[in-house]
Parts: sequence; C-alpha cells; structure tokens
Amino acid sequence: MSKSVPIVDDYMARDLITVMPGDDIHTAVKLLLDERISGAPVIDPRGKLVGVLSKADCLEVVYNTSYHQEWGGCVADYMSKEVTTIASGTDIIKAADMFMSSTFRRFPILENGRMTGQISRADILRALEDHWADVEPLFR
Repeated sequence: MSKSVPIVDDYMARDLITVMPGDDIHTAVKLLLDERISGAPVIDPRGKLVGVLSKADCLEVVYNTSYHQEWGGCVADYMSKEVTTIASGTDIIKAADMFMSSTFRRFPILENGRMTGQISRADILRALEDHWADVEPLFR
C-alpha cells in the first residue's frame, strides 16, 4: 500500500516574524540578528506580501554604513521585491525540486494574495524524512 505524498500545507510555518516596508532598516537588521533568522517576509498594512528582507539584503546596509558613512532608510529601500512563492497544495517532491533549482532558503505561501505561511528547506527535509522513513528500500 503506497503512502500519499505530503503537501506543503502539512509542513509550512504559520507563525512568522515579519517586517513592514516602512520599518526602520536598523531595527529590521537587529530583529533578524536577535531572532537568529536569515530573512523575513515584508508585509504591507493590508497583509499583502511585497518583498523579502534577507541577510544578504542587509549586507548592503552594512556596506553603505561603513563605506559611504550613510546609515538609515527603511526596509523598502533594501528588500528584494521579486519573490518566488509556492502554493500550499504543492506536494513536497515538487517543492524539493523548486529548492534544488534555486538559491532561496524559503518560499512564501499565498492564499488569495495574502501570505499564510512559508516553507523552508529544513521543512522539506523533515517532510521527506517523515514520508520515506517507513518505506522499504527497493533494493537491499
């Protein structure tokens, strides 16, 4: 009897740390560091995903501060605006394929234009381990 393949919805994180486009960039950088996260979705006041702020984006902030002696701005000045998303009903095999063909560490999940969660590489690994843990190998 075959086991059905789990979907993204079964493993996605729903309680997320987010930032807003108008948030002070220094505060956002500190949030990422304090929470030990590699990035955060950027959500507008209506709950719409408008970007992602990653540690890579934050390096630009540090660079501008040290090299140009400029500090400041808001999240919208530094965030990545082009965001690849994934549907909650996507099976984990397809999601794993998406991760393998990209450099992203996480994909936001949208429902009717609003962000409902995100799935990370670690979530996919956990899902694959759970799914295949009790499946007998084809060859011994």
